Amino acid sequence: MEKRNSVFILKFEEISIKDIPLVGGKNASLGEMYRELSKKGVDIPDGFAITSHSYNYFLDKSGLRSKIKKIMSTLNVKDSRNLSAHGKKVRETILKESLPKELEEEIIKSYKILSKKYGETYTDVAVRSSATAEDLPDASFAGQQETYLNVRGEKEILKACKKAFVSLFTDRAIFYREEKGFSHFEVALSIGIQKMVRSDLSSSGITFSIDTESGFKDVVYTTSIYGLGENIVQGAVNPDEFYVHKPTLKKGYKSIISKKIGEKKIKMVYSGNVEKPVKNVPVSKEKQEEFSISDGEILKLAKWAVIIEDHYKKPMDIEWAKDGRSKKLFIVQARPETVQSRKNLSVLKEYIMQKKGKVLTEGKSVGSKIGSGKVRIIKDVSGIHSFKKGEVLVTTMTDPDWVSIMKKASAIVTDKGGRTCHASIISREIGIPAIVGTNNATQVLKNGQVVTVSCAEGENGFVYAGKLKYKIKEHDLKKMPKTRTKVMMNIGTPERAFEQSFIPNDGIGLAREEFIINSYIKIHPNALINFKSLKDQKLKRKIEGLTKGYKDKRKFFVDKLSEGIGTIAAAFYPKDVLVRTSDFKSNEYANLIGGTLYEPKEENPMLGFRGASRYYHKNFIEAFKLECAAIKKARNVFGLKNIKVMIPFCRTVEEGKKVLKIMKSCGLKRGKDSLEVYVMSEIPSNVLLAEEFEKIFDGFSIGSNDLTQLTLGLDRDSSTISGIANENDESVKKLISEAIKKAKKHKKKIGICGQAPSDFPEFAQFLVKEGIDSISLNPDSVIKTTLKIAEAEKRMRK
Repeated sequence: MEKRNSVFILKFEEISIKDIPLVGGKNASLGEMYRELSKKGVDIPDGFAITSHSYNYFLDKSGLRSKIKKIMSTLNVKDSRNLSAHGKKVRETILKESLPKELEEEIIKSYKILSKKYGETYTDVAVRSSATAEDLPDASFAGQQETYLNVRGEKEILKACKKAFVSLFTDRAIFYREEKGFSHFEVALSIGIQKMVRSDLSSSGITFSIDTESGFKDVVYTTSIYGLGENIVQGAVNPDEFYVHKPTLKKGYKSIISKKIGEKKIKMVYSGNVEKPVKNVPVSKEKQEEFSISDGEILKLAKWAVIIEDHYKKPMDIEWAKDGRSKKLFIVQARPETVQSRKNLSVLKEYIMQKKGKVLTEGKSVGSKIGSGKVRIIKDVSGIHSFKKGEVLVTTMTDPDWVSIMKKASAIVTDKGGRTCHASIISREIGIPAIVGTNNATQVLKNGQVVTVSCAEGENGFVYAGKLKYKIKEHDLKKMPKTRTKVMMNIGTPERAFEQSFIPNDGIGLAREEFIINSYIKIHPNALINFKSLKDQKLKRKIEGLTKGYKDKRKFFVDKLSEGIGTIAAAFYPKDVLVRTSDFKSNEYANLIGGTLYEPKEENPMLGFRGASRYYHKNFIEAFKLECAAIKKARNVFGLKNIKVMIPFCRTVEEGKKVLKIMKSCGLKRGKDSLEVYVMSEIPSNVLLAEEFEKIFDGFSIGSNDLTQLTLGLDRDSSTISGIANENDESVKKLISEAIKKAKKHKKKIGICGQAPSDFPEFAQFLVKEGIDSISLNPDSVIKTTLKIAEAEKRMRK
């Protein structure tokens, strides 16, 4: 062991994860993966590590250690100017010294052996620094030390190694060690020399084996761009984003549940200039509108992420690159994910906006917190000294040198970047809200302006004018009682599904398609079906803009709807998820793009062309078939067999039979492949003829909103008589009681997904008393209503 601790060089094949003190986190991980995971099909480029012993040998032989200690004796990291001056002086002192001759010879010898393996005299390599305290579970040194790419030749290798040693004393690295309580000499530096992957000719990105925003562990999240990966870390490019569902991936399904195209306006390539080795070049419009990797590559990266996670037994943060020459994917780094994986899942902390104001800009939310303060726009590193604690940092994109001011910020807002850029990584780690990729924050926000930054409203984050009120709710999930009555949830927004999956639940009693169609698709399905024959050129251009990359506009509808449904079903897998087919009224459908061409004008849309009546009608049957195709894709391609279908507003048994026949023709046969089909019990006819409906459906879900309006003869849209509407009315409760009794008599499942149990806890207690199987609630009322249900069940047992 002593001999091993005094070697200058170790090949990747000689390194394991136990060698962190000798080669640092990055190199130990690369060596471990090269040794253990190459045989499992994970491709890692070969290389070698210059050990931390080499670094210490260099410091001691040159006398640098005592010189650095003397310089650092007057360091004060709270003063950014003091930090900059000390960092600069240390770096200059190291650069003046030459590497020991014996170390240089070992490096060149190992480099030549690696080059020979790849059939070259001098092969191109990446030179990556790896601190011995880096990538440990309690410290994420994101962007702390430097990486030098496309290095070739003996002189260039030695020069890059020297620069890498110097990078241990960048301002950000010094600041980080002081913050984490590491001595500057407890942390040493190793250097990885790894065969270069020519992603400048293809693509690269980052893959997490956990959702970076919610901490949901059943997905792999991948970001991808063209060219070198540095643009993702810097936040210079908004990347493509993909989610793959791990449990169904492991069963062999192609479970890409979400695909979002990023702007990718530029890519980083090699310049051929030694002084400035990389440059950004524009990406053609055509390539911007394409995904930067294929579905097969997305799935391969997800499978590798699962293998790597299983090996390390913890969620991982993985860098990958695709070689433009060989067209092969490679893993070039892997480290433990250090934020979400350490979250206390027994405490649910909810940030809630109490008031909303004028939206100044919006982008992708990072985390789920809210912060407020005065805007401070910083264009470059020269402005960081003026930053004050509690301000909102607004910039084009953050730089690793800015960590000291990021820690003082109440929130961060950037023009550029995605969820794996530097600003996102650091804001997660220090626990502040960040909104990235706004495109215009530095233009529309003004210095000194007071704003509220909200990441508590789903996938999109909003910057509001003024200091707005918000509250924080904490729930101890360990104290939640277990109830006999199943407590399910009503969900419509896929982007909040992962986060909401942590709320105690027994599945989803109502997954609404309407929000997905409204927000993700935006276009009337018939306008997509009849796209080629549309005469309105302005309308065609609008649809073309929203459906880029789709020649077949029907496929756009199916893909987007299946991804929305799939995301919700994946979040709650393997629990039941009841997907209600679309229940827009004609006036709501008319509001979709192109909708006025296909919708009738009705005096009372609540009682008109809606629900099951649309599905078999000649004006809508083809659109309904697209919905069926989306559900089929989510079940059969993504493997989400926990999806059950629910038919709304089914006026007669005959209507039910017609709808089931169409579903069967689309490959959704009730009873086949565990498919269950429920019907909404929301019309008095559903209750009165429950014995007939139960013969063709697997269960019922009471829609108390519609049942109330139709029992009391109301129009839910009429504000004039809205005061009469009351689910607690005796007539409504009698019908609900009868519906439950009839379902129980025929051993059919029955639940409720209307608004009443969410709004009135005493109504939930009435349902428990009647013996309902499940109550589906809005997420924000699950905890308080569950406590009421538990009380009611306790009283019934007495």
